Amino acid sequence: MTNESDTMSIEDYLAKGGKLSSPENVPVRYRAELMRLMSSFVDSELAGSAGFADAINQAPGIRERIAASRIVLEKAAHAEKVLDLMSDFGTDKAKYNQSHDWSARGPRDTHVDTRRQGGDMRLSVFHYPLSGWADACVMNALMGMATVVQMDEMTGVSYAPLADVIREIAPVEKRHMELGLEGLERLAEGDEGRAAVKEAVAYWYPRVAETFGAAGSDRYDRLAKLGLRHTTNEDLLARWKADADARLAELKLA
Repeated sequence: MTNESDTMSIEDYLAKGGKLSSPENVPVRYRAELMRLMSSFVDSELAGSAGFADAINQAPGIRERIAASRIVLEKAAHAEKVLDLMSDFGTDKAKYNQSHDWSARGPRDTHVDTRRQGGDMRLSVFHYPLSGWADACVMNALMGMATVVQMDEMTGVSYAPLADVIREIAPVEKRHMELGLEGLERLAEGDEGRAAVKEAVAYWYPRVAETFGAAGSDRYDRLAKLGLRHTTNEDLLARWKADADARLAELKLA
């Protein structure tokens, strides 16, 4: 069942928890949504890696420099793992990597539309620039917590090869989040660092929240029918907020 006329029967199959396993048994409509989902992940990982690279030289110590370097490297590696799946559908990996300036960022005080910017599928938060080490740590921690929630959702996608890759890299992304929290904890020990962290939290918190998408999304309904989503934007956002608020309160940063 690989043509458009089979879509409804496949939707019924997917709605019951069915899985697809290769490009050969993926219908046209499903393929389009799957490629969009994978592109958003790849672009966000590449942009996250490129944007965090400058933080390496802003790190206050060797330990922090190593942590930042690891995050930059591993996010790029995660992007490649999903891009390998996209190449099974005919994506040219070399051209894809050169399709956008992954380090490009807009003005810090400009609001970025949460809709994708042309062919660049990165989440809107990755269009904002980082400003110093404390800012980088806050963004990494808050977005890291969001990534943990979002990747937990992706482990259940109906395209089995993607679910397998996400399960493989999810623990590493969780460690990135933990490294960000460790950085916040050290910064918050001093008055100056605490003030910088609080200022960065005020900046990044609403921008990370926007990555979960709009409430009552029609797109969610379409993806849910294909087994590519299982939890609403509102529920994922609530889960992230509960985790982020609790961790910030624990560090006395809320």
